[in-house]
Amino acid sequence: MSGHKVSHSNVKTKRRFLPNLFSKRFFIPETGEWVKLKVSNYALRIIDKKGLYEYLKELKAKGVDTGVKI
Repeated sequence: MSGHKVSHSNVKTKRRFLPNLFSKRFFIPETGEWVKLKVSNYALRIIDKKGLYEYLKELKAKGVDTGVKI
């Protein structure tokens, strides 16, 4: 996503809005292995709510390649 950075004098310059990403290690108890994922803050909230295994299964059903074998 892009937009403008507006200065005090109202000069507009281009800027980008980047997602809030974290590189985080997760343990999957169902498989007994650790995985390292780059996730957003929003994804962390979903993982806390549903669990990592369910979230990865949903992503696989949508066709997203996570790099984790389930």
